[in-house]
This record gives sequence, C-alpha cells and structure tokens, in this order.
Amino acid sequence: MDVIQSKILIVEDDVALRRSLRSALSIVGFDIGEAGNGEEAIMRLRMIDYDAVLLDINMPGMGGMETCSRIRRNFTRLPVLMLTVRGSEDDKVHALESGADDYITKPFQVRELTARLRAAVRRYHAPETPAESPIHIGDIVLDPVRHEVQKAGVRIHLTPHEFDALKLLMSNAGRPVPHARFHAVLRPSDEVSDRAYLRVLIGQLRKKLGDDSNNPTYIETDGFIGYRFRDASIQMFSGERNTTEAI
Repeated sequence: MDVIQSKILIVEDDVALRRSLRSALSIVGFDIGEAGNGEEAIMRLRMIDYDAVLLDINMPGMGGMETCSRIRRNFTRLPVLMLTVRGSEDDKVHALESGADDYITKPFQVRELTARLRAAVRRYHAPETPAESPIHIGDIVLDPVRHEVQKAGVRIHLTPHEFDALKLLMSNAGRPVPHARFHAVLRPSDEVSDRAYLRVLIGQLRKKLGDDSNNPTYIETDGFIGYRFRDASIQMFSGERNTTEAI
C-alpha cells in the first residue's frame, strides 16, 4: 500500500508533541489524524478507517493501557504502536500485554518511527496466510508442516523448543515477543519458565542460524522485554541518536 494513502491516528495529550509528530509524519507522506485522549481516539476510530495508531502510554482520563485494550477488542487487527518513556521496562511489558504491536521509546528518531509505522501498515494490509504456510524471511525459511528450517537452502536441525521459539519469532517479525509469550508457547515448566533457560535456548538458536548476538542479523534482544526477529524491511536503530532528528 502506498504510504501516502496510509492514515495514522496520533493519540497524545501533549499538544506540542502531537503537533511535532503530525508535522514530521506528514512530511514523509502519512495522512495524520489527532486525538488528545483515549475517549476521543475511540470515537475517531469509529468514524474513520485508520491504518495504524500511535498511542501515548501516559494520558489523563482513559490511560494508554486501557485505550489499547479497547482498541484491540473493537479493532482486532489494527496496529497499535505505543509511545513509552525510555528505561520503563514495566510499561513496555504492560503495553504488549494490553495488545500493542510494538513500542517506541522517547526520545526517538523520526526515521525509526517512520520505518516501524510503514512496516506495521504493510503487515496490516498484507493478505492473511494460512497458519501452516512456510514463513520466508531473508534467507531463512521455516516450514511448520514439514517441521524444518532452511538457511540459504541448507537444512538446519533444531530441537522442538528451538523450532517453536523460532516459529514464534518469525511469525511476529519486526515486533517484540515478551518472555511470557515464549513461556506460554513452550508449555511452561519449572525449567522453561526460568529466563536463564530461555537465554540459553536463544543462544543455541542463534548459533545454529550463524547469528552474532553483538551484531545480529536475525534475532535481537529487546531490552528486558524479550526478543525480536528482524524484519528485513526495517532498519534497526542503535547506538548514538541524532538529536537533530529526535522527538
């Protein structure tokens, strides 16, 4: 879908930040709508078909978490990206548990926000594929029916837990997968519920994929939240931020 046609609803009670976001995102081609609180956001979503929602986590009245939960109940597939404060790991976990597809930490670069919004809109409009269809990202292909994984045409042997973890990651490419989601998929036990076990599992998976944890091509560690399989169309941003581009 052409990004010029993409409608984004910004839900932010800070008028100055909302206007700054509107200006920055309009320049790169998004059609922007605004809401100053959760109640107004729900009302606008019932009147206009938006392609994604950029939602602040901290707002008076109906807060970001409750707003996200209501959006998810009424607009099941609509992408919701939440704006959170850097370092607030609990907020990020709660945002994902409330149904957010992703989060952006303040301050952030406009180009990072733009990339994530475009990816979210693309996923939203992509035809839904059967759950058991092969997943192909970059040179990695995961076939749920044959229960096999190939990298550049070469089969990789994975344990059942490694396969399930990779399937979960690739099915949510570009989005963070919290530790709790892994625990649910891997059928929690005293062993599996331990994050240390999950770190070892991801470490083994990276090794078999030929991935470097310090400069990952496939699996990124997402702070204290969980892990993320890189969407090939999104440039991941790390290191020093260009403050002239930050909001």
